[in-house]
Order: sequence, then C-alpha cells, then structure tokens
Amino acid sequence: MSEAAVIEKHEEEGARAFDPRLTRRLMQYLRPYRLRAGLSVLLVILSSGFEIAGPAITAIAIDLYMKPLHGATTMGVSRRVGLWLTAHGWSFDSFTGINVAAALYLITLVAGFTVLYTQMVLMNLMGQYIMYDLRKQIFGHLQRLDVQFFDRNPVGRLMTRVTTDVDALNDLFTAGFVAIFGDIFVLVGIVGVLFWMNWRLAIVLFSITPFIVLVSIWFRRGARVTYRAVRARIAAINAFLQEHISGMSTVQLFNREAREAAKFEELNARHRAANIDSIFYYAVFYPVIELIETIGLALIVWYGGGKVIQGTLSVGALVAFFQYSQRFYQPISDLSEKYNILQAAMAAAERIFKLLDTQVRIQDEGTRDIERFESLEFRNVSFAYVERGADAPEPEWVLKNVSFRVNRGERIALVGHTGAGKTTVTSLLLRFYEPQRGEILVNGVNIREYKTEALRRLFAIVQQDFFLFTGNIADNISLGDPAISEEAVRTAAVRVQADRFISRLPEGYASQVRERGAGLSVGEKQLLSFARALAFNPPVLILDEATSSIDTETEMLIQEAIRTLLEGRTSLVIAHRLSTIRSADAILVFHHGEIRERGTHDELMQFGGLYRRLYEIQYRESVLAEAPA
Repeated sequence: MSEAAVIEKHEEEGARAFDPRLTRRLMQYLRPYRLRAGLSVLLVILSSGFEIAGPAITAIAIDLYMKPLHGATTMGVSRRVGLWLTAHGWSFDSFTGINVAAALYLITLVAGFTVLYTQMVLMNLMGQYIMYDLRKQIFGHLQRLDVQFFDRNPVGRLMTRVTTDVDALNDLFTAGFVAIFGDIFVLVGIVGVLFWMNWRLAIVLFSITPFIVLVSIWFRRGARVTYRAVRARIAAINAFLQEHISGMSTVQLFNREAREAAKFEELNARHRAANIDSIFYYAVFYPVIELIETIGLALIVWYGGGKVIQGTLSVGALVAFFQYSQRFYQPISDLSEKYNILQAAMAAAERIFKLLDTQVRIQDEGTRDIERFESLEFRNVSFAYVERGADAPEPEWVLKNVSFRVNRGERIALVGHTGAGKTTVTSLLLRFYEPQRGEILVNGVNIREYKTEALRRLFAIVQQDFFLFTGNIADNISLGDPAISEEAVRTAAVRVQADRFISRLPEGYASQVRERGAGLSVGEKQLLSFARALAFNPPVLILDEATSSIDTETEMLIQEAIRTLLEGRTSLVIAHRLSTIRSADAILVFHHGEIRERGTHDELMQFGGLYRRLYEIQYRESVLAEAPA
C-alpha cells in the first residue's frame, strides 16, 4: 500500500464532534494562558452586549422622539424607559433626543468594534502560543521515539500531525471556542430582549426556529461526512506528491510518467468529487436559511403590523424586531459553521494525542557518564525486528546469540551477505533498538545504565544511507555544533579529500546545500558525511559501507587518510568490499545472524571457509571488471 493510500485510509477514521476526554486534555494547553482566555470571554460577552443594545436604542428613539411628532402615544418598554429618564432629569426634546440616541448608537458601534478587535487579537495571540507549545511538544516527542516507530509510520502522516492537525486546533482556540460562547450569549440575549419587549411577537418570530434547527442538523451531518472526505483526499494528494516528487528521477528513468499521471488524475478527481459534494450542502443550506429568515420577517410584518394598526405595539418595537430577527439568525448559521471547526479539532486532537501517547520504547533512564572509552562487548545478544506474535511462536531472529569484544584502539571488521545482521549490530550499539536477549556492555557496564546522550557521544558513524540537510557545506559537517571550529571543519574535509571539490564551489564552505544534497554527486555527498563523522572526533568510529558509493579513484585517495585517522582509534568497519578491511585486527563473518568465523584476513583465508569464498568471488568479479572488453 502506498503512503498516499495509508494516509487516506487513516484520515477517513471518524471522530466524535465533541469528546469530553479530548476536550479536557485540550484545556490543559489553555492553562498557561487562562488569564488571557478569561479576559477574551469577558470581552466577547461585552461585545455581545453592545450588539444587542443597538436595536433597543433604535426602538426607544423612534417611540420617544419620532412618534410623538405625529400624535402617537408611547407604549410598552419605550414608555417605561421614557418615565425613567424623566424621573432622573433626562428629559429631551425630539431633536435633542434623536441626536443623543444617534450618539449612543455610534458609541455602541465603536465600542463593539474596539472590544471585538481586542478580543480577536488576544485569542489569535493565544492560538499562536498554543500552536508553538504543541508543535514543540510533538517534535520533542518524535525525537525521543525509537527508530522502529519511524519504520512503521509514513513521513506524510507525521508531517500532517505537526502542520495540518495543529492548525485545526488553532482554529478551535481562535475562531471556535470563544466564538461559540459569544454566539450562544447573543442568542440568549436576543431571546430575552424580545420576550421583554413583546412576548407574543417573540413567539411568532421563534415559531420558525424548529425549521432552522432541522436544516442545521441536516447540514451538520452532511457537512461532517463531506469534510472528512475532502480532508482524506487532500491528505492523499499531498502524500502522493511528496512521494513522487522526491522519487521523480526513478519515475522518469523507468518511463512511468503516464502511469503516475493517471494515478494522480484519479486522486485529483476524487478530491474534486468530494469538494463538489461539499458544495452541495453549502449551496442548499444558506439559501434555505435565508428563505426561512424571510418567512420570519414576513410573519413579523403580518402579525406585528396588525398589532401596530390596532395600537397594541409600538412602531419602535416593530423596527427593533426586524433588526433583532436578522441578528438572531446569523449566530445560528455561525454555530453550524463552528460545528465543522469543532469536528475538525476533535479529529485532529485524537490523532495528535494518539501520537503523543505512543510509548517511548528506548527509555533514557541511565545516570552514568562516560569519561573514557576502554571497551565494548556484545554478550549473547539476540534480536528480532518483528517480535513474537499470535501466529509466530518464535521471533524472526536477525541476530542469534552474538558475542564479541572490542578493546580500545582495535579495528574490527564485520562482513557477510546482505541481511546477515551487520548493520543491526551498530543500531543496537547506538540504542536505536533494544535486544530481546543478552546485553551490550561499554567499559564492562550495560549501556542501559549510561545516559543515552553520553553513550552516543562515544560514536560517529558514516552510513551507506547518508543524509545532508539544507544549509551550507560547513554547517553540514559540524551540524551547527559551536564546539566544532571552522578550522576543525576544514581539517576534517582536507583529511578525507573533500576539500578538493569544496574549494571548487563558488562560495567554498559557505556554499549552500540544497534539499538532500541535490547538485552534489553521490561520492561528494559521501565524503561530506565522512568529514562530518571525523569532525566530531569520537573515540569510536563506525563505517557502515562507508566507501560503497565512492569510485575507485576517490577510494584510493582516502585510504591513506582513513589509515591515519583510525590509528589509535577504535573502529567498527562494515564493508562489502573486502579489500578495504584486510588490515583489520579481527574480522567477524556474519551469516544468517550468527558469527560463523572470526580472525585476521590471513587466518580466515587459510581457514578456507565462508570468508575465503566471499573474498574469491569479489576478487574474480574485480578481475573480470578490469579485463579489457
């Protein structure tokens, strides 16, 4: 199954729109910013109050200062407000009263804008801080997870956790959490004011509310399904693009352009179809809500107008009902939209917490430091990548009862067929994995008793799968370690012959390295990786097929440098080219996870076993390769 298919299948897993357990965990991220969140809630309540006050001011102004000009009497709420104003010495003529009302309305608008602006700034700042904390926590957790976790999980999925899923939670904190509270407060406030002004007309207006609720439920359910589908499709597209852009040279080499384009066309079509399904629900929901709102206004005109004619309802109250009805339906529509935000946030939270809850199998519980390296030892070590399961009574052992010792200053070579377990030895030594049986010792102490940082500081490794980061040449050698000077970087590059091609670059050591070392040859990237290991000057150097990607001429140039650098330094050398390890102090021959032979080159050649057969096969191949055509 491709990475795109894996991610699409995973993204289609559902999540509840509201999960109390997830919500409680999310609220923990609000704790450091609870004062800011509390202030935002108060501000949104204040903003909602200003929004509710506007139509009431309009109604009072019409009833107290406009209707009397036409001989109409003031009634209801406006009459009570007028009596209160008169009792407190706030009696105005019509012209002055209209000006005061207009000024108050303007003040509510400006104050509402100021409060809402402040609240949005506070919430967005809080959202950015929470995203920073969450991404920092996720990345820190990813760095602690064992290598086996990354073997099982596609890179695209992990990238989605740190980027898209965290963004979904940001939407919840900035546009969802407090905004939902504000919408609910506006709805409750409008309902209260309308019943206070005229409960009969309020009942008429709210008679259409059940239809709005039914349409909102239909929209919510349909939008939830389509939202998940759109999310799954875009995740699959992103994974497909990442996979194929990274491997574009392979696609072109094997003339797969047409077939891969057809696959992308299918993914793109599915994404388009999911978006079209999503558009249907939005295209129906908003016009239907607007239609219901119009019916509500018509009911107000029919019933409220009749009451005005009968003299039982003031004109101001009728105008206020028009304004409140428009403001009442908007939060309902917003709540349906907020449901999508809540749904996305719960789904994202579930995936993020699932990642954060992944147990770190390689626990850094050691307390010892290592002041000086003396020896390392494998003692009856057995290891399997796939452990025992229901269908497998015995694990598939990659290493079986492996034992050997390396003393300070010794050079040990590990040879054998591909898959014999050589690289696994280094992975266990660096604690990328833990052996199921046996123990690994450094200076006679189990490596689990050492701090992981102290243990790994002993080693530098040049792997066959080398990796270069975006940055300049010098930073790729030192990895930004301030303890490694520019002189040490240059010395390491010179001693492995990397300085020869670096000096030809336009900016030398300041030349930029593009993604994964694009623009450099395989051999040049290998040399940079070798220089990186040497710049850290470790007590133990591990060369894992370190010269497998270097041409014969380059290999000859660095052989003398390798001999000089390894002198007095402990080293483990894994190589298919047996000519590179002839001078090793001891050679361990691995076969099907076991050490079948051990000794020097001459001893193993005289023994006439597996090592001699491997050496003769390579010698014969090299002779045939050098023979003239």
